[in-house]
Order: sequence, then structure tokens, then C-alpha cells
Amino acid sequence: MDTAAATELRGGSANTTEGKYLTFTLADEEYGIGILKVKEIIGMIAITTVPQTPPHIKGVINLRGKVIPVIDLRLKFGLPDMEYTERTCIIVIEIAKENGNILIGILVDSVSEVLNIKGADIEETPNFGTSLNTDYILGMAKTGGKIKILLDIDRVMNADDIIALK
Repeated sequence: MDTAAATELRGGSANTTEGKYLTFTLADEEYGIGILKVKEIIGMIAITTVPQTPPHIKGVINLRGKVIPVIDLRLKFGLPDMEYTERTCIIVIEIAKENGNILIGILVDSVSEVLNIKGADIEETPNFGTSLNTDYILGMAKTGGKIKILLDIDRVMNADDIIALK
């Protein structure tokens, strides 16, 4: 009997999206990224702008001698720009690319908490039709009466972003 069938017999699902997620807010919506992708969370620090980059690429930061690009996730998702507050922070993540892993900072409105989300609480991404690409969404987590959008951060940061950062 294969693992998926054994899991089904136990009354569970073979959901691989279950696990710990760092949750954060953007424009009053809750998102989550797998905790294993998160390297650290830092408050706002000076960002050096890089000329001729797309608007969502804010620039670079110097984090303990390492230069890390910073992307404003609000702008990446087409949300309106917002003034930074004392809760605005940078989540330093590690994303997998074909030539190895790279560190990127993502600007978010605020970090909420780390949640252990069970597979039974995660639903597949609704079908919005063929005109909308939702490949970067792992699923929709139902926790505390709210829905949190779980992101596949490797897919959020697409090839165009990586080329722009080089």
C-alpha cells in the first residue's frame, strides 16, 4: 500500500502543505510562508535604491556585510503603496533557483505569528479561470474564522525578478 493510500485510510489527507507558517499582513489581508524559507525578520533599515529596477524592487540592504535585495510585496502584488510604519518589517527569505539558493528581503506591513496549520485546514486554491495565474499560491488556510493565503515564495519571486536583481 502506498503512503497516500495509507494516509487516506487513517482518515487524513496526503496534504504536503501542512506545517508551520510565518503569517504576515499586506493591505489588511493575511498571508503565510513556510517557516523553513524564513531566515530572519528585521525592522526597517536604510534601503539603497538601485537605478532602473522595476518599482517593486526597492533596492538593497547591508545585513551584517551581506548585500541583500529587497522587494516590496505590496507593489509586487499590485496593491497600493503605503507609508512605512513602526510595524513594517523585512522578512529575509531563502529562495531556491536553478543555480542555487539566494537571500531576498520582502517588505511586509506587519508580521503576525507562526502558525502550525494542519492539512485538513488547507483548501486548494479556487479556480479563477485560465486568465489568472495562481501558481504562486499553495492553498487557502482556514484558521480562527479567517482565511490566510499560503504562498509558494519560490514562485512569487519569478525569473524576471531574479534577472532584475543580477
